[in-house]
Amino acid sequence: MYIECMTDRKRLIERLFKQHYRDMYRLACILLHDEQESMDIVHDVFARLLEDNKPLLEATVGAFLLSSVRNQCLNVMRDRKIDERARRLLMLENEVSSSEAEDIEAEISALHQGIADLMPPACREVILLHYRDGLTYREIAERLNVSETTVYKHLRNALDQLRLTLKTT
Repeated sequence: MYIECMTDRKRLIERLFKQHYRDMYRLACILLHDEQESMDIVHDVFARLLEDNKPLLEATVGAFLLSSVRNQCLNVMRDRKIDERARRLLMLENEVSSSEAEDIEAEISALHQGIADLMPPACREVILLHYRDGLTYREIAERLNVSETTVYKHLRNALDQLRLTLKTT
């Protein structure tokens, strides 16, 4: 018999709440080890049941409610793991000392200056427009008033020079 045959859905859900709350709460506590969060999950399951008008078989309501609690708990545990990973990554990121950051910044600056010294002005300009400013070959060609083939050749020469220099150092 479908539950929806009863006239008052709210009374039915209230009865189900009284009948199954303890088992649902116990399951959530076992999985989450947090009483308040367990109560919230059980209440959320019943709130969704109130909002949803899908028919339920009376014989399977208990199993459905416990499965719903289990699934909600698994979602919470997944979210906790994601939060924990994010916190660990943030802590690792914050552990980089200011002197290390300054050293890295100095290396980048030296590399940037090395690139500028290595290349002819046209190649340097093309590589900066492409990688720093994110312009396409066509946009660079229009800006410099040259062909796209020329832009490609300048970029290719600049990258070849960089590869050769980085290999030898």
